[in-house]
Amino acid sequence: MGREVPKHIGIIMDGNGRWAKKRFLPRAMGHRQGAQALDKLTKEAEGLGVEYITVYAFSTENWKRSKDEVDSIMGLLREYINRFFSDKNSILKIRSAGDLTALSPDLQADIEKLKEQSKDRPGMTLTIAINYGGRDEIRRAVTKIAEDVKAGKIQPEDINDQMISDNLDTAGIPDPELIIRTSGEFRTSNFLMWQSAYSEYYITDKLWPDFNVEDLKDAIKAYQTRDRRFGGRKEG
Repeated sequence: MGREVPKHIGIIMDGNGRWAKKRFLPRAMGHRQGAQALDKLTKEAEGLGVEYITVYAFSTENWKRSKDEVDSIMGLLREYINRFFSDKNSILKIRSAGDLTALSPDLQADIEKLKEQSKDRPGMTLTIAINYGGRDEIRRAVTKIAEDVKAGKIQPEDINDQMISDNLDTAGIPDPELIIRTSGEFRTSNFLMWQSAYSEYYITDKLWPDFNVEDLKDAIKAYQTRDRRFGGRKEG
């Protein structure tokens, strides 16, 4: 695609419910179509040079939705995981972000098993954020560091940005250069709050189930026109 492609793209997959409502379909159908859109996108993204994708699948706030909707999302997650187990040709590495302890024990076990099974695959890394919130992630990281201070493993003056990054769910993954949000909403929604300090945002009116590889290419092209200054300023 010419200019530098972002290595890591974060995606706030918004608009499943509105997609379904526009078609007089149940919200569960919107989530199902959204899962299919993710499937197609991950198959195409690696060919564009993307190495990491992190998707916002279920936030810590999403538990406030109706039980039926939460159950349908968790059911889709199970299906998605099972497809990875059965797809012997997949080269995707799977990681998770978020506090998995709120999930059912069997779902937790399946996610951990898939992460272990796929960790040495040669392909792109897909991180699925489940029961995830940026503030919660930072709180958990700070708690771990505080426990190490209390245990005498580190001193307070040893704490720096890298140490915090190393205790986040995304440890070992570069910060996202680009974050895409579908459905036209201009909100960060508590997604990758620490990691997105210098990310470029791309907002599209497309609802997530309609987002495709051509839209991804448009987002990357828009990113390539940005002047990333990291808080500095060019002279002249």
